[in-house]
Amino acid sequence: MATEHLNEYRMTIDLNVLNHLGLGLYSNVPAVLSEAVANAWDADATKVDIVIDSNNGMVVIEDNGHGMTVEDANDKFLTIGYMRRADGGATTPSGRQVMGRKGIGKLSLFSIAELVEVHSVRNDQPHGFKMDIKKIQEVIERKGAGEYAPEPVAPSAVDLRVGTRIVLGRMKRRLYRSSDALRRRLARRFSVISGNEFEITLDGQPVTIEDRGYQDKLQYIWTYGEKGGRIKKMASRIEEHATRALKVECEGNEWNVDGWIGSVHAVKDLTDSDTRESINQIVIMVRGKLAQEDILDEFGIGVLATKYFIGEIHADFLDIDGMDDIATTSRQRIIEEDPRYEALKVKLGAEVRSVVNEWVDMRNKGGVKKALEIPQVRTWFNGLNSDHKKAAEKLLGRINELPVEGEDEVRRLFIGNILAFESLKFRNMLHRLDEVSTENLGVLSDVFAQLDDLEASAYYQIAKDRLEVISNLTSRVDEDAKERVIQEHLFKHLWLLDPSWERATRTTQMETQINRALKLEVESLTSEEKRARIDIYYATTANKHVIIELKKPDRRVSTLELLSQIDKYRSATVKALQSMGLQNEQPEIVCVVGRDLSDWGNAPDGRRVSQDMLKAQNARVVLYSQLISNAQQAYEDYLARQADAGRIYKLITSISNEDFASMSPASG
Repeated sequence: MATEHLNEYRMTIDLNVLNHLGLGLYSNVPAVLSEAVANAWDADATKVDIVIDSNNGMVVIEDNGHGMTVEDANDKFLTIGYMRRADGGATTPSGRQVMGRKGIGKLSLFSIAELVEVHSVRNDQPHGFKMDIKKIQEVIERKGAGEYAPEPVAPSAVDLRVGTRIVLGRMKRRLYRSSDALRRRLARRFSVISGNEFEITLDGQPVTIEDRGYQDKLQYIWTYGEKGGRIKKMASRIEEHATRALKVECEGNEWNVDGWIGSVHAVKDLTDSDTRESINQIVIMVRGKLAQEDILDEFGIGVLATKYFIGEIHADFLDIDGMDDIATTSRQRIIEEDPRYEALKVKLGAEVRSVVNEWVDMRNKGGVKKALEIPQVRTWFNGLNSDHKKAAEKLLGRINELPVEGEDEVRRLFIGNILAFESLKFRNMLHRLDEVSTENLGVLSDVFAQLDDLEASAYYQIAKDRLEVISNLTSRVDEDAKERVIQEHLFKHLWLLDPSWERATRTTQMETQINRALKLEVESLTSEEKRARIDIYYATTANKHVIIELKKPDRRVSTLELLSQIDKYRSATVKALQSMGLQNEQPEIVCVVGRDLSDWGNAPDGRRVSQDMLKAQNARVVLYSQLISNAQQAYEDYLARQADAGRIYKLITSISNEDFASMSPASG
């Protein structure tokens, strides 16, 4: 056992280096841990164990590499900017290509922790030291740049038998709540993890290539070289695979590119389930480690198709010993001006565009195939002539290119596109009207029949959508919330009052003039009457002049009070209409209230008497609570009466009721 003694350690650093290469070097925990893992690889370790102790705010990284002597610690680990490769260390004793180059990765530890403790053993000599960021800063602030002496750890406290252990304490960044999320991030940052040659464990469980979490989501894959072939073997749902070659030429050199580009079944597959981060990226790997998180965004391919893509490109020629180091200081990106990177970007950009074109063709064919598996769509398609079938194939295929998620969205797409297709067909039919004669009235009947069918189908979809809105409003919010929604939207959506009332058809001049007249009458109300109301609104719809007044839901008014106000509104509106040359036109007045009128319970027939009095003035009262149920009943009745509707109507209703759980275009 080694004799217990304290060793001297020295670190020379200035404040500028510390701030830029330490405290601000990395922005996330996985990137920092990746630097520690890379150091273990360079130390010829076969295993790196990472333990996240969230309760105590600590991270422990331990490897079984060759370790360090005290001299190694001072000359290499504590020397900022130590150029290992310049000292002949381009490969490890076992023949590995080293990942480190600038000698600053260890400073990244300070971007997530204030305390870094290092234990190591080599030649059976254990030793250790602690680095405290606050004490380092104190030294630098006193001297501007100076020598910092890490605090030694007694050799007896170092229980390692081999390798190096790094303990991070006083964490500055929140540790990952989900070890699965951190495991995925680490797995995506290294391609050298194989189990035998180099293994990473997180909290005792191995980190594997399978932990990347996207292999089973890949639908199509294009592979380049051996590394691409490995991923293809792991993917369980691949429908199409192409083996391709990709070479990059630069300044008389030619290099092979390894890796793969893939597309997933659905856009949502490229969102991490824990962190909600997007992995819609093509990453660049150099020497088995992530060098650039995304190059896909740099190609400027502005099509939806790229939202489905992911990939991993291995380009070791971006880090060749004896050539310029083109990694940025943080080692998270490549210096873009370097000719090697520019040559890769041009070649890979062209490759991605070619792959996207192939993807579009394959998705289109797959979309048509899936669509025709739906009996109702197949029946519709088979009824088309040959020219229309070609157009329909393009339409159905394009649906499969869209980032659609969920069964309801699939239904909407099919219905909307079929209606659009049939509308275009109808426009093309209009030229047949030139053929109409006394002997050939059947052509006109055909045109009218299709027009009726299209109108019924379009209104069916409107009714379905409105029922969905009503259903959600009824089931998901309380009465107070319903009243607020109605108050906010009623004037724009008159169908809530009467399904036959569509969008208002008034002119701006008429609206302005009559609403001005109504506002004047409101000013003549008593203070109590004003406190009971919210707003008043005029519109023309279904050839009617409609005045709607909203009462506050908590206010109770009487029939006589309403009649007094209604008389004022009616007079003002009639005068305004007469001034515009519209004689003898009477408005319909609707008062929306929150509570029964105060006189409805005065007699057994109080409600009926009140309604008769209001009806005589072409007015009625609707309760907020009644409004929704009345609209819902009206639209349900409409849909129930359409049993004998035409071909297109029956088609879209059957699609609406189809089980699309396994037929989503987005699922391939």
